[in-house]
Amino acid sequence: MTDWLDEITWNEDGLVPAIAQDHKTGRVLMMAWMNREALALTAAEQRAIYWSRSRGKLWRKGEESGHVQKLHELRLDCDADVIILLVEQLGGIACHTGRESCFYRVWQEGAWHTVDPVLKDPHAIYHTEHKHE
Repeated sequence: MTDWLDEITWNEDGLVPAIAQDHKTGRVLMMAWMNREALALTAAEQRAIYWSRSRGKLWRKGEESGHVQKLHELRLDCDADVIILLVEQLGGIACHTGRESCFYRVWQEGAWHTVDPVLKDPHAIYHTEHKHE
């Protein structure tokens, strides 16, 4: 039996982009990176676990904020180089800015416009100095 992780086309850093989508609405919540261990643990624990490039370590989404992403389904694209996680976003906030989605800016008339509200002040979410989670 082939290891399912061997079927993934990892980049030169051993990472694969992972897009988290709301399992009910289909809204794209965020994009992060996974290494082999993060993806294996995501499947095993049924929650989103990413690889933090800035911290150089595994990052269990929600470990600081409480905004855990409960996994409903994992999907792999046709080139085997992008993962989609269909998740239930606990707390309704995926972005470290306190918004539902990291994709809250829309390009209109030659400029980026913020179109989604902050649902919770990031300083109230993170108890230490602001970090991108």
